[in-house]
Amino acid sequence: MTRAEPAGADAAPFRISFVCTGNICRSPMAEVVLRSLAERAGLDGALAIESAATGDWHVGEQADQRTIDALDRAGYDGSKHRARQFDPTNFGELDLVVAFDRGQARILRNWATNATDQHKVRLLLEFEPELAPLQDVPDPYYSDAETFDRVLGMIERSTTALFRQLAPALRQGIR
Repeated sequence: MTRAEPAGADAAPFRISFVCTGNICRSPMAEVVLRSLAERAGLDGALAIESAATGDWHVGEQADQRTIDALDRAGYDGSKHRARQFDPTNFGELDLVVAFDRGQARILRNWATNATDQHKVRLLLEFEPELAPLQDVPDPYYSDAETFDRVLGMIERSTTALFRQLAPALRQGIR
């Protein structure tokens, strides 16, 4: 078994979709951060990570330049991202759908066609107990670079907490 192959490496990966409003700020940040955490832990093959939007305004576009810059300042590469809209027919293929605010979570739960899929929708900050009371990750779109950096910090903390919860099961090949 190599470092990149956890026990049960032949098992299907755990599938996560991060969903924000336009898929150009918050959700690409979380996708890049979680992918980096998984790669560093040798668990990238155990996770299938994507991001999407509730709206279709930015489909096909790169992440907002301020997102790319904030990621770059923190040592991540967000340059390859292309925005896409969440497809509700994919709920059955996903294990976890992570929203950044209560409005997005409400939309996603409304798109779900059954209780199982509704329960897959979680708020990102739920995974970090110190940030959970805030519930929503602020949308930095109408703000400055400092706000993008602050939002990335929240996303890093919460995504790291999520990864810490998933990693033991991923290492054992448990879904």
